[in-house]
Amino acid sequence: MQWMAGDVKATTGLKGVGDFIGKTIRGKMTKESAIKPEYTGTGTLVLEPTFKHILLLDVADWNESLVIEDGLFLACDSGLKHKAVVRSTLSSATLGGEGLFNLGLTGRGTIALESLISREELIEIELDNDELKIDGNMAIAWSGSLEFTVERSGKTLLGSAASGEGLVNVYRGTGKVLMAPFLQ
Repeated sequence: MQWMAGDVKATTGLKGVGDFIGKTIRGKMTKESAIKPEYTGTGTLVLEPTFKHILLLDVADWNESLVIEDGLFLACDSGLKHKAVVRSTLSSATLGGEGLFNLGLTGRGTIALESLISREELIEIELDNDELKIDGNMAIAWSGSLEFTVERSGKTLLGSAASGEGLVNVYRGTGKVLMAPFLQ
């Protein structure tokens, strides 16, 4: 927060010691801030300047479940539930160069993300009982209904190595993936 005017109140959003411990653990796992201030009331709230693009996503448009890449979370409606989403396989964390956890949000409301890339340049892919393979971690957000794994690009290790692709991130099921046109 840079400044606020009007009847705006800031709180920690903590509901006791147990809530604090849970949020601290989730924050460590997802590499996001453990304590996220909550602002209520009417008035104007101005955030600190950023040199990144602000992306506003309605979680309802993602079947009320959205998983985001580490470090992109900026703010969200207080009605959204936060949770640490465990990668479905150990390979998706270790081989994909990703962490073991991502931040997941469920419910109805808007989330604000910080991105190096503008919304107009991002690519939104809709899957209908299908799969998407991406060489690199260019997906910045995806529906919580999708299964995420890291797999060989070919049928064999030798074939994957020969193609030069090696391992790819795979998203399966029905939902959406928001992808950058290049690595961030």
